Amino acid sequence: MKKRKWPIAAMMTAVMALMLAACNSPTTNNNAKSGNGGGGDNVVNIGYSGPLSGPAAYYGERTLNGVKMAAEEINNSGGFEVNGKTYKLNIVSLDDKYLPNETAANAKRLVQEHQTPIIFTPHSGGVMALQVFNQTDNFIIAAYTSEPKITQTGNKLTVRIPPRYDGYIPTFTDYAMKRFGKKLAALPTATQYGKDWTEKLLPYWEKQGGKVVYKSSIDFTKDTDFFTIVTNALKEKPDVLFIGGPSEPTAKVAKQARELGFKGGFIIMDQAKLDEMQRTIGSYEILEGSIGVMPLIHSDQPGAPEFAEKYRTKFNAEASSESGYNYLALYAFVEAMKAAGTVDDPMAIREHLNEGLKNIPKEKQVYVVPKVGEDGGFESEIVVAAVENGKVVPIELIDK
Repeated sequence: MKKRKWPIAAMMTAVMALMLAACNSPTTNNNAKSGNGGGGDNVVNIGYSGPLSGPAAYYGERTLNGVKMAAEEINNSGGFEVNGKTYKLNIVSLDDKYLPNETAANAKRLVQEHQTPIIFTPHSGGVMALQVFNQTDNFIIAAYTSEPKITQTGNKLTVRIPPRYDGYIPTFTDYAMKRFGKKLAALPTATQYGKDWTEKLLPYWEKQGGKVVYKSSIDFTKDTDFFTIVTNALKEKPDVLFIGGPSEPTAKVAKQARELGFKGGFIIMDQAKLDEMQRTIGSYEILEGSIGVMPLIHSDQPGAPEFAEKYRTKFNAEASSESGYNYLALYAFVEAMKAAGTVDDPMAIREHLNEGLKNIPKEKQVYVVPKVGEDGGFESEIVVAAVENGKVVPIELIDK
C-alpha cells in the first residue's frame, strides 16, 4: 500500500504546482497587486467590469478580448519599462451582467482588492455609476460608450474611447430618408444609452421633415420574443425602423420585422455592428438598406488588417470595433504610463494620455486617434457603412 501512495502524492504536488503557476500568470484573474507579482515581475492590475453573462455577454466578451489581446502582446514582448523597472499586465475581469449597480460593486472590489489604476467598462449606465466615486477612489474609467454625457460631467478621470454617437445622426437620417421615406418607428434598447440615443435622433428626424409614427423600446435583459412589439410598430406603416443594442438581439429584431413583412430600412445604433448582426442571422439579405457603423474587418486603418488576422486566429471569430478600440486603448494607457513615469498615479497617467496615443506603434493603430479632445474623448474618425445589394459599402459622412 505504501508503494502506491508515493506516486499519488507526487501527482497531487505537481497538480497543485500547476494550479499555483496558473493563478500567478499575468493577464488572468488573480489577486496579484501592483508591485512585485512574483518571479521578479512587477505586475500592474487593470480592471474590467462588463457583461460576461446574459444577453449582452457576447458584446462584453469582445470588449474584454481586445484588452486581453493587448496585455498578452505587451507581456510576451517582455513587458514595458517605467523608471527603470519592467512591468507586466494582469487583467482582472468581473461580470456585471450589464447592470450599473453591479458595475459599481465590481469597481469597489477591483480598487480595494487589486489596486487597479484603470477600469474598463463598456456601457454608459456602468460608467455613470462609477463616476459617482471614481475621482475620490482615484481610478480612471476607460469608458467604451459613445454617450456624450459621460464626458460632459467634468469628471477628470473619465476617458471615452469610441466616437460620440450624435456624430452619426445626420448621415443616418439623410440616408434612410432619401432611400426609404420619412416615417420612422423607434424600437431601441431600453437602457439609458438607448433612451439618450432616442432623445437625439427623433427630434433631428422631425426637424428634417420626418414623422415619428411609433415609439417604444425593448428590454433585452428580459425580452426574447419581439413579435408583439414589432407587430405594433409595423401597424403604423413605417418606412424606417430605428433599432439597436447588443448585436445579437438587435439582429433578431430585424429578422422578426422582415418575417412580418417589413420592406423598409434600418437605422442601427452604433452599439450593434452590421457584420455581427449578419453572423447572427446568416446573411445580409435581411439587413438590406441598413445603415450603421463600418465593420472593423472592412476598415482601411493601418493596424486593422493585422489585428483582424490575429483576432481571427486567437478566437476563431471576426474582430469588432469593440475589441479593436479597447485593444488600442490599453496600448495608449501603457504608453501614457511610460510617459508619465508612473503606473499607479491615475491623474498623471491621464495627463500624459495624448503622449501615449502619439507613441502607439503604427502597426498597433487599429484606429488612428490623434488625441484626446477637450471633452475627454478619443478624437477618432467616424466611419459609416450601409448594406446595399448584399454588401457592406462605405457611406460618405455629412455634417449638418
